[in-house]
Amino acid sequence: MLKHLYLLIAILGISQLVQAQEEEDSIGTETVTVTKAYSPTISDAFKLKSIPNLNDSIVLQKKQIEYNIFSVPVASTFTPAKGKASAVKKLPPPELYNSYASAGLGNPGNLMAKFYTSRVINRDERLDLGFDHYSSLANIDDVALDSKYANTEIDASYSKRDRDINWGADVGLQHQLYNWYGLPEDTYDAETINGIDAKQNYFMGEVGAYVNVEDAYFKNANIQYRRFWDAVESGENRVVLGAGLELPVGDESLGVNVKLDYVGGSFANADVNSPTNDQGIDYSNFQVGINPNLRMLRDDLTVDLGLNLVYGMDMEESESNFYIYPAIAASYRLLDENVIAYGGVKGELRQNSYYGFVEENHYVSPTLAIQPTDAQYDAYIGFKGQLLPNLSYNIKGSYTAENRRPLFHLNPENSFRDDDKGYYYGNSFQVFYDDIKTLGLFAELNVDVNRNFTLGINAEVYDYDTETDNPAWNLPDIKGSLFMDYQIDEQWYMGVNLFFVGEREDFSATVVETPTPGIANATLLTLDSYFDANAHVGYRVNDQLSFFVKGANLSNNDYQKWANFPVQGFQILGGATYKFDF
Repeated sequence: MLKHLYLLIAILGISQLVQAQEEEDSIGTETVTVTKAYSPTISDAFKLKSIPNLNDSIVLQKKQIEYNIFSVPVASTFTPAKGKASAVKKLPPPELYNSYASAGLGNPGNLMAKFYTSRVINRDERLDLGFDHYSSLANIDDVALDSKYANTEIDASYSKRDRDINWGADVGLQHQLYNWYGLPEDTYDAETINGIDAKQNYFMGEVGAYVNVEDAYFKNANIQYRRFWDAVESGENRVVLGAGLELPVGDESLGVNVKLDYVGGSFANADVNSPTNDQGIDYSNFQVGINPNLRMLRDDLTVDLGLNLVYGMDMEESESNFYIYPAIAASYRLLDENVIAYGGVKGELRQNSYYGFVEENHYVSPTLAIQPTDAQYDAYIGFKGQLLPNLSYNIKGSYTAENRRPLFHLNPENSFRDDDKGYYYGNSFQVFYDDIKTLGLFAELNVDVNRNFTLGINAEVYDYDTETDNPAWNLPDIKGSLFMDYQIDEQWYMGVNLFFVGEREDFSATVVETPTPGIANATLLTLDSYFDANAHVGYRVNDQLSFFVKGANLSNNDYQKWANFPVQGFQILGGATYKFDF
C-alpha cells in the first residue's frame, strides 16, 4: 500500500514541475536580502561496505569443513647415492724436445739435411746451434754446362736475460755453390763449351751482438760485421752499428734511432762490357743516419711522425750528400677490428751490397758497380681487418719514387775476355741503375676455417715509369700466390703453395771493340710468364718421429726465372724428422 502512495506523490511532483516550466515567462523578479553569512558545514563521510549484507533467501550459506590427517607409516629401504662431479677430459700437453734432425733425398739428385738444438745453460742463459744444407747434384735436361748447386749454413747464438737487461751474440757461416749455366742457344760449339769453367763459390762469415734495456731512456744497441767473398778474388766487408733511445714528451714518447752503415769491397775483374780485363772495381759507401719519431695514441688513432736524416758518402769517389726523408705512418680503426684504415709516407737511403745482390740473383757476375739507392718516398694507403671472425683482408695502393734502383739484365757476350771463370758468354747478369716511379696495388685474403685449416691468396700489380724509357728489366707487372695448410688428423698433415709471375723483359748484346755510333747490338728478350706448384704431405708416427714427402714444380714446367736459365722440372723429395733431447 505504501508503495502505491509513493508512486502517486512522484507523479504529482513531476506534473507540477512541468507546469512551472510552462509558466516560466509569467514569473517576475524578486530581491533577496541575505541577513547571515554563509557558513557551510562538512558532514561525516561514510564508507560503503566491500561486501554488503544480503538478506535474501536465495543466498547460499557456506558449510564449515573440518580437515583431519590420517598418517600411516611406510617402510622404505631407498638410500640416495652421493653425487659425483663430471670430470673434463684434458688433452695431454705436448712433450717438448730441445733438438731435432731432418734429412731427405729426392730427384734429380737432391739432398736436404737440417739440425737444430737449443740448450738451456741455466735459468737465464741459452745456447742455440743450427745447421742447414740443400743441394742438387744432377744437371738440368738440355743444358750444356753444369747446373749443380748447393747451399750450406751453420749458425750459433748465445743469449742471457736479467731482470732489466738482456743481451746476446751470434755467429754464422755460409757456403754457396752455383754455376753460370745459362748459355744462349745455338751460339757456341762443343769445344768452346767444354773449355768453360762456369763454377762459382760464395763464402760468408758474420758475427754480431745486441743489448736491450727495460725501464730506461737507452733502449737498445746492436752491431754486426759480415765478410763476403767468392772464388774469383772478390771481397766485401760490411759493418752496421745501431742504437735506440726513447724519451717521454708529455703524454707521448719520442724515439730516436741512430745508425752507422759501412760497405766496401773490390772486384778483381773489370766490367764485362770492357773488351780488356786490366782494371778491377773498388767501392766504399758510408752512411750516418738519425731517425727521430714521435708516436701519438688517441683512442682508435695511432700516428707516427718522424724524419729520416741521412748523410751518405761515396768514399771511393770523395762525394757526399745529405738526404731528408719522411717517416710518417698512421692507422685508424673505423669499425673496430672490421675496418682499419692505414697509410704513410716513408723514405730511406738503401745500402746495396754484393752479398745482397747474390742473395737476389745467384748468377750475377763478379764485376758489379755497388751504389746506394735513393728511395725518395714510398707513399701508401690501405684498408685491412676482419670481414668474418675467420676471414681477414688487406688492400693497399702505393706510389714510390726511387733513384738508382738496381735492375738485373744479361751481361753481353764478350769474346775478348779470358778471365779465370766463364761468366762473359752471355750467361751472367750485371746491375743497371735507373730512376723509377712505380704505381702498385696489393690485395690479400686469409681464411682460418679452424685451427687445422688455413688458406691464403694474394696478388700484386705494378706499373713502372723509368727515367731512361727502357723497360724495368726483369721486373714483372703482376705476381700472385696461394698457400694452404691442412692438419688432416693427429697424424696426417699437408700443404700446398702455388705462385704465378708475369712476363719480364731483358736483352742480349755482344761487345764490339769499335762500336759504330747509332747502331745497337742488342736484341730485346721477353720472358714468358710462369706458374709453379709445390706441395708437401707428412705423417707423424709419434711425438718424436715423422715422415714427409715434398714436391716442387709439380706442373713440370721448364720456365725461365732468368733469361737463358731454365729451372729443374718435376722434383720429389722424401725424408724423416726426429725430435729428441740433446
